[in-house]
Amino acid sequence: MGDIDDALERAGREAFTKEPPKTLKGQIGYLMKQLGTTRAVAAELGVTQRSVERYLKGERKNPPKATADRINDAVRARWQPRVRQRARKQAAAATGITVETRARFGYTAPGGTTDDGRFRRLTVHLPPHYAQRLFDARDQGASDAQMRGIVAEGLQETYFKDGGRRADGLEVELNDIDYIDVSF
Repeated sequence: MGDIDDALERAGREAFTKEPPKTLKGQIGYLMKQLGTTRAVAAELGVTQRSVERYLKGERKNPPKATADRINDAVRARWQPRVRQRARKQAAAATGITVETRARFGYTAPGGTTDDGRFRRLTVHLPPHYAQRLFDARDQGASDAQMRGIVAEGLQETYFKDGGRRADGLEVELNDIDYIDVSF
């Protein structure tokens, strides 16, 4: 997973209408409902089947931090898929997405090219068709570079060119990302 994919995943999790289980026993119980067997849960988490049985019975309550993080991530990845899907459809059809980033941009313009030597912090609302392109690219397994290209194009058209009112001929690249956050 790349920076853009991680940001889209976090944004989807913000759409939750109800919090996922917080207790270890509740989380393992939820994974059992989703995956069906202790063997499948163990394979998903990278632990032994016996460990899953102990977590489920409450015999073991404090897994190592790395395992607890994997459990939490597995639960959150499966939590409220219809709610997340509805939020994605809304963003792609009507509301668009907001991208907040601190990144280094490269420019190509009629006067030449440059890799801007400083980080620039931007918060830009992108129209719905960019959201749709990002979601489609993610679903098709696009690389992080391809998804960066879509975000860069959206920032170029919306922010740098101001919808075609300025900077004609400017091409923008998203070079180094310090952080990126997406909301929809």
